[in-house]
Amino acid sequence: MPSVFETSPNAIPITFVTKSSWDQVAETLPPQQRQFAAANGFVAKPGGYLALPTPDGAIAQVLFGLEDNGARSRDLFRPGALPGLLPSGTYRFANAPHDARLAALAFALGCYRFARYRKADRPDVRLVPPDGVDAIEIERIADAAMLARDLINTPSNDMGPDELAAAAQALAAEFGASFACTIGEALKTNFPLIHAVGMASDRAPRLIDVGWGNPDHPRVTLVGKGVCFDTGGLDLKPSSGMLIMKKDMGGAANVLALARMVMDAKLKVRLRVLIPAVENAVSANAFRPLDIFTSRKGITVEIGNTDAEGRLVLADALALADEEKPDLLIDLGTLTGAARVALGPDLPPFYTNDETLAADVARCAAKENDPLWRMPLWPPYDAWLDSKTATITNAPSGGFAGSIICALFLQRFVEQATSWLHVDIYGWTPSAKPARPEGGECQAARAIYALLSERYA
Repeated sequence: MPSVFETSPNAIPITFVTKSSWDQVAETLPPQQRQFAAANGFVAKPGGYLALPTPDGAIAQVLFGLEDNGARSRDLFRPGALPGLLPSGTYRFANAPHDARLAALAFALGCYRFARYRKADRPDVRLVPPDGVDAIEIERIADAAMLARDLINTPSNDMGPDELAAAAQALAAEFGASFACTIGEALKTNFPLIHAVGMASDRAPRLIDVGWGNPDHPRVTLVGKGVCFDTGGLDLKPSSGMLIMKKDMGGAANVLALARMVMDAKLKVRLRVLIPAVENAVSANAFRPLDIFTSRKGITVEIGNTDAEGRLVLADALALADEEKPDLLIDLGTLTGAARVALGPDLPPFYTNDETLAADVARCAAKENDPLWRMPLWPPYDAWLDSKTATITNAPSGGFAGSIICALFLQRFVEQATSWLHVDIYGWTPSAKPARPEGGECQAARAIYALLSERYA
């Protein structure tokens, strides 16, 4: 996207105010501007906005309300509302918001518009980078987040397995990465679970494989769930459950966003990206409840529910990734409604048995305002996966601990990686918030990028 940052000596100042600071700020305003603010009933509440005029009618400065420091919660992305409020022009922060770096990132993310199918002009606003903020890094992160949003927001008729593969191939070409793709019947022998989930669709399933970086560097492998539409299979979802299933490839979209950040920053890793891209459709040859398939790893899997398909395609991809014994193996997927019931749409759970990794993920998530919450890989529940006719089932009966059960299922396919991280994302913003428009969302990728930057910069 065009740069949101530029330098300008005539940039219009944005003054951040809170309820506790407003009286002091108001005293510093020229009398005419103070009177204008009073006449317009300006209140320094979070999100409060007012453009103050010069005597000749131009904009002298902008007032924008933030939460007080002692507020129970503060939205560090609150300044992301500004691009939708400001007239065209170049602006600067006149004083410090709660976090200048995150405010600048929020400003950039707030400029996003999904315009593939209808005109949606991007706000014609620019920001002078705050002192000490790396504008190149901010734009690297924002561009990647917008890639994830674009991929998720694209409806499934234009974002099937082939189109998702094309997006991955374009990204690989941009950064000189390798690209390979195993398609259709070629999956049946080595990736039988991916083949089983995708075989009912007339859009052939595939396994996307991207490689980048120096082979001597630590191996970091990213696996993203790429279910381009999920009907639920023969365990059919109701229409309400299918409504936003175009987002079921959100794990793949976020993995590609993360890969873009890593490659653009030239982190010192040997990166591999694996995306099982399928459509879970209904037809005469759809896989069925109680079917049994032998996975790539040799584990036999009984199908307890065809709507628990994401863990199946991830299982084969994780088994392939694990064979290389990566230093860090990460998978992202829009996997369980149970995660949403427990933590809501904004707070994805993550799972790992690596205590150092868990602490680093939590710290980076907080630092990047990309919230994540650790959940346990609870060993006693592992027995719930037992099947009477196969090694394991993909969906035990009963509705308890659904996100944990999914994580324990995937753990069965990871043995050799030094560390493994699983994140059960939502990939969607149900209602617009500052810097986060309604629709597809980049979740977990920014936090994980911060972690990888610390470890491998």
